Amino acid sequence: MTFSKKIAALLSVAAVSAVCFACGTNALRGTESGKTTQSTMSVPPTTTEHVQTTANITTVTASGQTDATEPQTSSSSVTTAAPVTAPDQTATVKPPVTTTATSPVTTAEPKAADFVRVRDFLPDVIDDLKYSTDENFTKTVIYTFDEAYLRYGTVKKLMKAAELLAEKGYGIKIWDAFRPPSAQFRLWQICPDPVYVADPNKGFSSHSRGNTIDMTVYRLADKTELEMPTGFDDFSKKADRDYSDVGAVQAENAKMLEEIMKQCGFKPYYGEWWHFSDADSYPVENSFMSDKVTK
Repeated sequence: MTFSKKIAALLSVAAVSAVCFACGTNALRGTESGKTTQSTMSVPPTTTEHVQTTANITTVTASGQTDATEPQTSSSSVTTAAPVTAPDQTATVKPPVTTTATSPVTTAEPKAADFVRVRDFLPDVIDDLKYSTDENFTKTVIYTFDEAYLRYGTVKKLMKAAELLAEKGYGIKIWDAFRPPSAQFRLWQICPDPVYVADPNKGFSSHSRGNTIDMTVYRLADKTELEMPTGFDDFSKKADRDYSDVGAVQAENAKMLEEIMKQCGFKPYYGEWWHFSDADSYPVENSFMSDKVTK
């Protein structure tokens, strides 16, 4: 090739490169005057981190060298999960409810010789102590307490009698129970008859031993007393246990009570249908209000 042809070829290549360069430059400037293009994902600013990446867009010159343009910045948002909030340590925490099992309070059973209030063991009993009022043959108050007290051994037998009576619809009414010796002397002064009042100068009444009861029977339904041969402290012949001189209903009721009391360990006194003594005897006491009383 001649020298002139080589020059012409080089010029031709230069011209083509110039045209390509011009075309490439115009293409790049076809964007918004060289401004960067951004793509953004909107997320709440409190829970996102912004990560920016920069890419240099380069063009190849005719000489084979690279020509850097304005850096293109693309912004992408990466959403991160909100942190797990720990429980509020200042909140009031109620302690678990605990139940403490408590054993019932138990008391020792009284001894047989201990005095006890009858009503504490026989809730249905009616206290109608005649000698605590003037509703007796003396027409005066003989003692001032108005609740019946007996030995615990006697009360246990009376409880059995009460159960048998309750099966028939009946309850116990007490006219006299423990009677102090001082009261016995007063009764003897008013009625010195050993058939109806024990002579305290020869021996104390079994009432002063706390094992004897004067009683009648009442209907649980309406609290009315059953028909008996006589009332309390009747000094006539009708008060004894012959029953031949009283009505059939009265005799039947008195016999029913007598049989139940005998079955439960009591001895009936012949001269008074209402009088029963525990077969177990105890010493005479001046008062039930002693160290032997148990309420």
